[in-house]
Amino acid sequence: MNASASSIRVEDEPGPGGAGQIRWLTVDRPQALNALDPATMDALGGAVEACGALPELRAVILTGAGDRAFVAGADVAALATMSPGEAAAFSRQGQRVFGSLERLAVPVIAAVNGHALGGGCELALACDFIYASATARFGMPETRLGVIPGFGGTVWLPRRVGLARARELLFTAEPIDAAEALRLGLINRVVEPAALRDEARRAASAICSRGPLAVAAAKRLLREGAGRSADEALALEADQFGALFATEDARTGMRAFLDKSAKSAAGDKVSKNNPPPPWRGR
Repeated sequence: MNASASSIRVEDEPGPGGAGQIRWLTVDRPQALNALDPATMDALGGAVEACGALPELRAVILTGAGDRAFVAGADVAALATMSPGEAAAFSRQGQRVFGSLERLAVPVIAAVNGHALGGGCELALACDFIYASATARFGMPETRLGVIPGFGGTVWLPRRVGLARARELLFTAEPIDAAEALRLGLINRVVEPAALRDEARRAASAICSRGPLAVAAAKRLLREGAGRSADEALALEADQFGALFATEDARTGMRAFLDKSAKSAAGDKVSKNNPPPPWRGR
């Protein structure tokens, strides 16, 4: 299925388990380097909300149109006309949309195909993990404009790379390349530009092959546990671990594992009872 919602392009692909398991969301404003204005942010919010209503969905891949930019940031032309109240409202809108992306039950992979600056870097940070083209660049250039990140950058960046690195990136406003982003732990993987979509698709397909309730539980616990004490987070983990034993996913997964193990053991037994002939080489 292919569809368009203003500046967000939506494409569905089959996964290992059937149709519609993988959804691509593409920010589609290449003439503006996919920059985010209020209308684009609203369209992205609608696309994310639609993802939450799809029972067959197992993974989302977020990328940008073209090969120059993932999302180059907030649209400065739009920002320049905003009053302080309008700017605060845009910030809250972005935080709501990015928060809804982070809270999706299914994993979201950022496939960063170019510049991910300012709001684009914040959008990537709202995803569960980030694969980047070798030509991608990341940064928080807002202080060059006399402002600060407004979509969660001061919160999520230090949690990803540490406070000292976040300070350096925010205060200097200097961009970094994909190799440095990987070294800092900002992103998960760097691939050649031509391989980016296939690598993101490979990861999404692997997720589709796992127990969907278990994946959703792991994602939720990683998010909720981050703001709790270790004891509280461990208690949540134990409760969810037990709850999953009541699901068909767990029964099916364990049965398949045991069946495979039994077949493997039988194969070992046959091999031992029927050893290969002795080597008769020189």
